[in-house]
Amino acid sequence: MAFEVTKNTLIGDILDEDNTTAPYFLEMGMHCLGCPASRGETLEQACMVHGVSCDELVEKLNAHFAK
Repeated sequence: MAFEVTKNTLIGDILDEDNTTAPYFLEMGMHCLGCPASRGETLEQACMVHGVSCDELVEKLNAHFAK
């Protein structure tokens, strides 16, 4: 079964599962992926800080993991 991303999934867990997801975060303006604090944020928290749609990012990441 593919890894499933939700709004509550930690950024670090997503990157640990598949580091090729980094461009999705860079695309939204999250350039501090190596920062321990950002890796401990939920996807929803990161999207709120960067002013992007969490639902849209969840969809993109789940489509990536479904491949």
